[in-house]
Amino acid sequence: MKIIIAGAGEVGFHLAKLLSYESQEITLIDTNRESLSYADTHLDIKVLKGDATSISILKDANIANSDLVIGVTSSETTNITVCVLAKQLGAKKTIARITNTEFITHKDEVGFTRFGIDELISPESLAASEIELLLDQSAFNDSYEFDGGALTMVGLSLSRTANFVGKSVKDAAQLFSEIHFVPIAIQRFGTQYTIIPRGDTLFKEGDNVVFITTAGGDDELCSMTGKINTEIKRVMILGGSQIGYKTSRDLSEKGYKVKLIEKQKEHAINLADELEKVLVINGDGRNVELLQEENIDDMDAFISVTENSETNIMSCLVAKSRGVRKTIALVENMDYFELSQSIGIDTLINKKLLAANNIFRYIRKGEVIAMTKLNNMNAELLEFNVKSSSAICNKIIREVNFPRSAIIGGIVRDGKGLIALGDFKIQESDKVVVCCLPRSIKQVEKLFL
Repeated sequence: MKIIIAGAGEVGFHLAKLLSYESQEITLIDTNRESLSYADTHLDIKVLKGDATSISILKDANIANSDLVIGVTSSETTNITVCVLAKQLGAKKTIARITNTEFITHKDEVGFTRFGIDELISPESLAASEIELLLDQSAFNDSYEFDGGALTMVGLSLSRTANFVGKSVKDAAQLFSEIHFVPIAIQRFGTQYTIIPRGDTLFKEGDNVVFITTAGGDDELCSMTGKINTEIKRVMILGGSQIGYKTSRDLSEKGYKVKLIEKQKEHAINLADELEKVLVINGDGRNVELLQEENIDDMDAFISVTENSETNIMSCLVAKSRGVRKTIALVENMDYFELSQSIGIDTLINKKLLAANNIFRYIRKGEVIAMTKLNNMNAELLEFNVKSSSAICNKIIREVNFPRSAIIGGIVRDGKGLIALGDFKIQESDKVVVCCLPRSIKQVEKLFL
C-alpha cells in the first residue's frame, strides 16, 4: 500500500515505524527538519519537508496514487484540512487525528465523509475508553471488547494457586461443562516469546495468558485463577490532561467517586468548574503526604496520566504499596511495557499503540472490522467479517488449512459471542476473531478475502 502520513510527532513516527516493518510504501511529511531527519535515518521510508496542507507538497508525495492518508499532526485543523485536500486530489481513504471528541460523537450527524474524511481518531479518547474497560474488568491486566462485549479479550498472569497451572489446555477446558473462554496467546515468564496455544500446551506458573471470553467466561477465569473481579467505585486520577479530564468526566457520570489531582493551579480551577461531580485537588501528586491526606488507602483504583511517564510509574508504585488494588499508568516509552509485570503495576497504556491499533485495521486485507495488538506480545487480534466469497465460508474449522501460528478465538453470530472449537462451521456474515503471529498474517488474510 502507498501510505502518506502527515505529522512526524510521536504518533506519526510510531505509525511509520510499524508500517515500514511490514514493507508498506510510506511517505512522512512534516515541517520539522529534525524530526524528519531522525525518521529518515532510522526507518526505510520517504520523507518530505513542508506543510502537509500545501497542494504542491501533496502532489510531490504522489497523493493521486495513495491508498491511505493519515493526518496525525498536533493540529486538529491541519489534520482535517489534509484529509479533505487528499480526498479531492485522489487519495482512496483518509484518517484524521482529532482532539475534540464531539466530532466523533456527532460524526454521522455532521457527515465528515462528505467532506472527504473516512475516519476520525482521538488517541486521548481511546486511552480513556481503555481505562474504563480495565476498571470494569478489574481482575485483568489487559482487556479489549469486540462487538460491544459479545466477545472480550482479557489478559492475566498465572499465580501458583491457579487451578490449571501444570495442566494442558485440553485438561483445563474439561474443568467446566460448558466452555466460555479459550486461551489464544501465552508468554512464558522471563521470555519475550509468544506462543499460540494448542490442546497439549501446558500452563505454567508466571505465564502471561490472553483469553477470549463470552458472557460468564470472565467469572470462570477468576474462579479458576484465584483472581477477584471486585467492583471499583472509588478512583483517584493523577493529571488533568485530556485523558485525565475525559476519564474523570466519564467515570463520574457512571457513578464512580472520582478525585482528580492537578499540579497547575489555574488548570485545576478550570477543571473544577467543568467537572461538577469530580473532587479536583490542586497539588503535586508525587507528594506522598498529599496522597495520604487524600486517603489513597481507601481508593479502589489509582490512574496516573500526567505527561511524564516516570511520574506515572512511580506514583502507581506508591499507590500499590498503599494497598490500592488496581493501578494504571500512561507511558510513552514502549520499552516500559516489558517492565510492567516485574515492577508490580497492573496495566500500562500507551497512546501511540492505541492509535496505531485503531488505524492498522485499514492496512489489513480482508474485511477487518476491529484489530488490536497484544500488550508486550508479538501477536495481533483481528476481527474479520466472513463474506460468501471467503475461502473459510461454509467450512468446518478443523478442515481449514489454518496456520499453526494462528488460532480462532471466537465467533460473533447474530450479535452473540461463541467459542468456536474444531467442529464449528463458519457461515457467511459471521465475525471471526483470530489471534496470529506476524508471520501468519498474510496467510490468514487470504482466508477472508
